[in-house]
Amino acid sequence: MLLPPSPPSAGTGPLWRKAQELEASFLAEMLRHSGSGPLEGPGGGGIGEEQFGSFLREAQAEAMVKAGGIGLAEHIFRSLEQRART
Repeated sequence: MLLPPSPPSAGTGPLWRKAQELEASFLAEMLRHSGSGPLEGPGGGGIGEEQFGSFLREAQAEAMVKAGGIGLAEHIFRSLEQRART
């Protein structure tokens, strides 16, 4: 069992937040392609669901990142941090 990576120290604020934003964007795109489309039948949201589904996916992706994500933000952060040093 893999544990989620620990977030960088608090002194790395803006770079860490950008890495988290990139992870959330990636996850939102993966959710879009996951095949979970509009609901059929009486519980379906119709055209509104199609138009506003992206907002739901973005909120879900942000919640996933806040809960630890998939570790992509950690890798992005480390890469950007290393690049900034050189």
